[in-house]
Formats: sequence, C-alpha cells, structure tokens
Amino acid sequence: MSVKAEFYDVIRKPVITEKSTMASEANAVVFEVAIDANKPQIKEAVEGLFGVKVKAVNTTVTKGKVKRFRGQLGKRKDVKKAYVTLEEGNTIDVSTGL
Repeated sequence: MSVKAEFYDVIRKPVITEKSTMASEANAVVFEVAIDANKPQIKEAVEGLFGVKVKAVNTTVTKGKVKRFRGQLGKRKDVKKAYVTLEEGNTIDVSTGL
C-alpha cells in the first residue's frame, strides 16, 4: 500500500459546516478522521497530502446518537473530527474536495 493511500485511511473527508467555516478564518481546517487516528498521524497525513505546515491538531469525538428507523432502534456511528491549525501563510482549499 502506498504512503498516500495510508494518508487517505487517516483523513476521511473535509467537514464543511458553518462552524468549520468560522474556524477557517483562524487558519484552521476541519477533517473527519479515522476513529483510531492520533494527533501525530493526522499531522503527518495533512502535511503529506496537502504540502502545508501544521501548527496544531485538536480532536473531538462525537458519540453516535440512538435513533429510530421504521420503529427499530439503531445507533449512528461515532465520528472523530480533527481541527488542524496551519502555520501562517499556508492554506488548504477544501471546497475542491480531496
């Protein structure tokens, strides 16, 4: 498996919400990442895929909600998000996608 494929296993997709757009004004980008990924892996993946310098990585885990579907109880998956703060002068345009 190539190094780039391993990076895509860590970083799933960019998160484009109102809150992530506000974070982009502070030179941060938000990604959905693998639930078992740690901060050094996330930093290495972002730097390898996009060719930027990462200042900091903050992560959050959102627990999946219990919802009903056709009367049956089901559970959404847990989601881990990474708020990646970039060094000054570095940018990532997430509107084009990965």
